[in-house]
Amino acid sequence: MMKKSLSIIAFLLLLLPQYAYSQLISHHGVVPGGYDFWVYVPQERQARDTTKLPLVLFLHGKSLSGSNLEKVRNYGPLEALKFGRRIDALILAPQAQNGWTPSRVLKVLDWTEDNYPVDTNRIYVFGMSMGGYGTIDFVGTYPDKVAAAIAMCGGGTIKDYSGLNNVPLWIIHGTSDSAVPYKESEKVVDAMKAAGPTDLLRFDLIKGASHSRLGRVFYMSEPYEWFSKHSLADSVRTLDTSVQITDAGMTNAYRSMPGRRNLKVIEYKRPAKVHEPVEKIERTDAVEPTASTDSIYIVKAGDTLAKIAKKYGTTVDSLCEKNNITRRTILRIGRRLIL
Repeated sequence: MMKKSLSIIAFLLLLLPQYAYSQLISHHGVVPGGYDFWVYVPQERQARDTTKLPLVLFLHGKSLSGSNLEKVRNYGPLEALKFGRRIDALILAPQAQNGWTPSRVLKVLDWTEDNYPVDTNRIYVFGMSMGGYGTIDFVGTYPDKVAAAIAMCGGGTIKDYSGLNNVPLWIIHGTSDSAVPYKESEKVVDAMKAAGPTDLLRFDLIKGASHSRLGRVFYMSEPYEWFSKHSLADSVRTLDTSVQITDAGMTNAYRSMPGRRNLKVIEYKRPAKVHEPVEKIERTDAVEPTASTDSIYIVKAGDTLAKIAKKYGTTVDSLCEKNNITRRTILRIGRRLIL
């Protein structure tokens, strides 16, 4: 019954007229044995449109790990969306606590395929650092699920690397990476070569690039363009080499984005009691609320009532009254405040 109700609700979400603009939907506790996760639905997804969409599976690094899903919005593809990067695909962004387990990632991906219009021929995996390890391990374990993958600043922990040779795979690492030595990527490449032909492998070792430097790639248009050139429906699997990641491109990654944009944010949680028939859904109207257009603010690290009141032109007393709190109330990160 629970699974059926979740599927119905997710299907109804896809039919809402709000799809006239982009949506970012958080899912908490809906996949047993999986992870909590975000799903981004692009603006072009209109109401009652049944067209299947490509999907980018983003596996984050260690710094975004934990149980606060909001952290996953603060780096990588989801943050790139916030600052105007156009990504014409669904984005699936789960949150891990202690490393990535391929079978748990698969549970989340399978649920998303069942509840969103995913083109299963165009599923791409994109990860860095711990997420780079997760990308290698997931793609190597389930190569038949993936049309192409990019693993940055990572390595691998699987025993059998032969599956990676069946997927267009772009491994990128910097020679000055002090967080994850580039030798870890070289080990993956060597294991792939030992397992068979590597015609679908690209390995870019970028001279002088640090760990953080490679993080700029998430904000460039090139990786998403590269993904789009690959599909499981291709009669022959080929590897695109026309798209390039350059030092100049990384330098200009942030400048090339047009500016902050609004997203519809929906929170989707499993009921506290199993017998409850429906999910509770709360909405805010932008990734970053503004005083002129929004009435809800999401508390971030370092926030105080005084800071929030000053930023949005209100008073601490007004915030306390509207939210039934006192000046001594501890603001939990992720809490929603009525402005």
